[in-house]
Amino acid sequence: MTTILCIDDEKRMLELLDLFLTPNGFQCLISNDGQKGLQLLDLHSVDLVLLDVMMPFMNGWQVCEAIRLKSDVPIIMLTARSDKSDVVKGLHAGADDYIIKPFDEQELVARINAVLRRSSPTDSPILVRDGFILDLAAYTFRINDQTLTLTLKEFQLLETFMTHPTRTYTREQLLAVVWPDRSLTELRTVDSHIRNLRDKLKTAGFPTSDYIVTVWGIGYKWK
Repeated sequence: MTTILCIDDEKRMLELLDLFLTPNGFQCLISNDGQKGLQLLDLHSVDLVLLDVMMPFMNGWQVCEAIRLKSDVPIIMLTARSDKSDVVKGLHAGADDYIIKPFDEQELVARINAVLRRSSPTDSPILVRDGFILDLAAYTFRINDQTLTLTLKEFQLLETFMTHPTRTYTREQLLAVVWPDRSLTELRTVDSHIRNLRDKLKTAGFPTSDYIVTVWGIGYKWK
């Protein structure tokens, strides 16, 4: 059974979500604040998160960013705010879709199923971080509606960083992952490929300095 984590500070909304979802074969976990929601995500296997934007203490955008630090679980944000800038803010925080309140059962279930289809590894092997999309089947990287074709090594480096954001990799570790048969490969090869990768991404408007970060004396990480 598909498990959906519903995070909303309004009791009536949580009851409505359960009323809509349970008859459609979904199992609901509910939380009335962001911190408790994050704890439930750690304790249970969750297939999708429905996340309210306007909550006290920790708003939906902050919860979304916290989830993205540790999970690729699909996130749909629920909001009464229809301002385009709010929608964009949520997508940049890592949300997969937005639903404007009020909504009906049919729209909610249709949106959930659509996001689950897109996120299924058998249907679409992609990795999403902060709105940037790495297509694991096509070996491409999408940003700002542009699709970049990367070399195999560039792609493998980017996949390594995006799969484990905030983790710092030494050059030796990157060699082991990207160049497993590295008997003739030098550490400076890593620096050279990362420099080329940064240059290629920068031409597409990717904020390279904000994401592919040099950790002096150690190596690199995705920030």
